[in-house]
Amino acid sequence: MRFVRYQIEDDAPRFGWLLEDKVGGIEGDLFGEFRRLEAETPLADVRLLAPVRPSKIICVGRNYVAHAKEHNAEVPKVPLLFFKPPSAVIAPGDAIVLPPQSQQVEHEAELVIVIGKRGRNVTAEAAREHILGYTVGNDVTARDLQRADRLWTRAKGFDTFAPFGPWIDSDFNPSDAVITCRVNGQMRQMASTRDMVFGVSTLIAFISSVMTLEPGDLIFTGTPAGVGALADGDVVEVEIEGLGKLSNPVRAE
Repeated sequence: MRFVRYQIEDDAPRFGWLLEDKVGGIEGDLFGEFRRLEAETPLADVRLLAPVRPSKIICVGRNYVAHAKEHNAEVPKVPLLFFKPPSAVIAPGDAIVLPPQSQQVEHEAELVIVIGKRGRNVTAEAAREHILGYTVGNDVTARDLQRADRLWTRAKGFDTFAPFGPWIDSDFNPSDAVITCRVNGQMRQMASTRDMVFGVSTLIAFISSVMTLEPGDLIFTGTPAGVGALADGDVVEVEIEGLGKLSNPVRAE
């Protein structure tokens, strides 16, 4: 099932579900008990928002061997974690804003795990029970600031640097799906999720051994090789086979 968070004109945002090209509302708690209403609103008539409002965004660095190599970095022996602030979230179609502090902002196409159930010290075997579904993300990064700071908070944390969406797919199989990134229609990144160093279950087990995962939290699982610069006027599209496409324009601040 595909879940969305959407808005019709000036109405309050709400959760819904998709049936082909129609949207139906959801009554109740998306992370608990809920009831699906009839899908009767055309998708073209709603504005899709970021599918959830996370309490935290945990990201995994260098989780593809080729990406580590393109930065002359070692592949981590355990997952390399960092955060993005929730204030970095934007919706599909919203603009990624290039901050004046950076001269080298880059795209990073990623599979994103959406947590559906609270968990601490979750085993790899039980990880699936804690997943609501998956979505498409772009870990936008100020590469020059990342190199300068060594710590990654500033480089990863600017407003608009965490686009994700357009929906959450609870039936998606993350074991072997092609991830691509195109800028102005030109292919920049292409790899399969099977190339991840640490898979979904391992990541959930490792992260939950450190911190409690809450419903709605996001895990950005790392990017393949081929990251590249974004410029004012670009349109960046991240697509995951069988999951969906996330498109965002780029503009200077």
